[in-house]
Amino acid sequence: MATAPRVPAPLLALAAMVSVQIGAAVAKTRFDEVEPVGAATLRLVIGAVVLLLVVRPRVRHWTRAQWTAAALLGLALGGMNVLIYVAFASIPIGVAVTVEFLGPLVLSLVHTRRWRDVTWALLALAGVVLLGVGPAAVTAVGGVLAAVAAAACWAGYIVMNRRVGAAIPGVDGLAVSMVVAMVVSLPTGLGPAVEGVAAHPTLLLVFGAVAVLSSVLPYALEMLALRRMPTRVFGVLQSLGPGIAALAGLVVLHEALATQEVVALACVSVASIGVTLSARRGRTRPDTGLPPGADQVP
Repeated sequence: MATAPRVPAPLLALAAMVSVQIGAAVAKTRFDEVEPVGAATLRLVIGAVVLLLVVRPRVRHWTRAQWTAAALLGLALGGMNVLIYVAFASIPIGVAVTVEFLGPLVLSLVHTRRWRDVTWALLALAGVVLLGVGPAAVTAVGGVLAAVAAAACWAGYIVMNRRVGAAIPGVDGLAVSMVVAMVVSLPTGLGPAVEGVAAHPTLLLVFGAVAVLSSVLPYALEMLALRRMPTRVFGVLQSLGPGIAALAGLVVLHEALATQEVVALACVSVASIGVTLSARRGRTRPDTGLPPGADQVP
């Protein structure tokens, strides 16, 4: 009996990234009703509940080191989600994700020992400079600063994700970290979230869909893709994230980018591809490229 052809792994990885950015764009369409931090809180609460129900983490015998690692991962995850939504409120999604993408890029560059990678660093710097003089940065400095802070949290998320993965088997650590991330968002996001849902109960359905698009579906697609493709190729595909974010912003939110912002996006993406390929070739030092799932924030 003939079997149905499988979807190519690269298409699964691309579908995961498209899903994440569409979820972000859909969330932004409801900022007027629930505010950015409230939107982040709804996404985190729903995501945490779903993960807890599905994973049911076994934490009874966890050590102090395991709890600490999961808590730190949760802090980074919560900060990243809240800050990037704050950035989305005042600057285009494509610009915000490009700035946020500097987090893992800088982390990779910090670990490099190859002079050739200076080229990629300079290219990324050129992208930053172009963003700095672009209309979004000039008119919404606060949004850019929020995206920079989200980039720092993303770098912390990558570091702690590796530690949690090494210290805690399966996805139990991620489930607990999601609860911590949810708690991080509650002080500033619970009020707007409750008020928004009380006035518009359909927001629960909207952000349920956002949680699926931005967390559940991408995670499943990534798992399938990574079983059938090298992590080096996966890392290169991840570098398309800023471009996909810009397209999602254009299609869903009608956010057009200025010419220098498009060039900046291309500079950061190409620099990320270069650093990822260079890091994967290094056989004598740890893998410092983007880890699997680094940009798919649960």
